[in-house]
Amino acid sequence: QVQFVESGGGLVQPGGSLRLSCAVSGSGFSILAMGWYRQAPGKQRELVATITSGDSTTYADSVKGRFAISRDNAKNTVHLQMDSLEPEDTAVYSCNAHINRIWGTREYWGKGTLVTVSS
Repeated sequence: QVQFVESGGGLVQPGGSLRLSCAVSGSGFSILAMGWYRQAPGKQRELVATITSGDSTTYADSVKGRFAISRDNAKNTVHLQMDSLEPEDTAVYSCNAHINRIWGTREYWGKGTLVTVSS
């Protein structure tokens, strides 16, 4: 069984910072790519950032230069450092992982953590 524990969301003023973390637990698997997605009220879910097992990263244009994704493979954890936050960054942020098991690869999702950017 694969479990996600997400943390770090909350309320922050414009220009502030938050750090999201997602720890994946379980046994009998290896994690390939990990990432963060977000869904704002009334909008579709969108990719924020991804990172491969080899630490190659991709970012949405809207967060480039402000957000940084990183991972700790030994702890099966992915982080998202968010700086210079804007009200438009307000959304539920969900952790994503492509997990490889003996029978194949499947995509898993965390439940999400709310980030609110407001004065």
